[in-house]
Amino acid sequence: MKLLHIDSSILGDNSASRQLSSEVVKAWQTAEPTAVVTYRDLAADAISHFSSTTLVAAGTTAELRDAAQQHEAELSASTLAEFLAADAVVIAAPMYNFTIPTQLKAWIDRIAVAGQTFRYTEAGPEGLCGGKKVVIVSTSGGLHAGQATGVAHEEYLKVMFGFLGITDIEFVRAHGLAYGDEVRIKAMSDAHTQISEQLFAAA
Repeated sequence: MKLLHIDSSILGDNSASRQLSSEVVKAWQTAEPTAVVTYRDLAADAISHFSSTTLVAAGTTAELRDAAQQHEAELSASTLAEFLAADAVVIAAPMYNFTIPTQLKAWIDRIAVAGQTFRYTEAGPEGLCGGKKVVIVSTSGGLHAGQATGVAHEEYLKVMFGFLGITDIEFVRAHGLAYGDEVRIKAMSDAHTQISEQLFAAA
């Protein structure tokens, strides 16, 4: 199987989401020893945000693109190809200001491509990525799951990947990380337990 691992936190080694996403990938490799992992660090190697150059590049033949357009076209193509090739995706999604990091949104904008990962039909939109599994490592300083403040975080991700046809979505959650040592330790401990004892229990 092919596993795509996405990190997006700007906190480096201090990131809870990076620690947990790495742990998920290691557990997955234990459950699936033949898994081939592709890694993208969206903070260290940020994908540029959608722009007019992105759109113009997509509509311009390769021989007529300038250097900036060629870069945009190659970035879009390689990002999409990684996602399409993956059987499963592990995404570290910390909450920044009630939503996902802009770096992660930029990646999503590159994989949400009409005719590739979804299409519109007379009956409405149809996702084309139904065979994939997505594990989202959700971290936040506060407690937002199931609350209005979490709509642009976890709920957005569920809607977005659902739009692409992915229904096999699991969250590994560590929230309340800014509520003091006791709450943080418990949240991380619960996440570790979920990864080690529940995430691949059926494997």
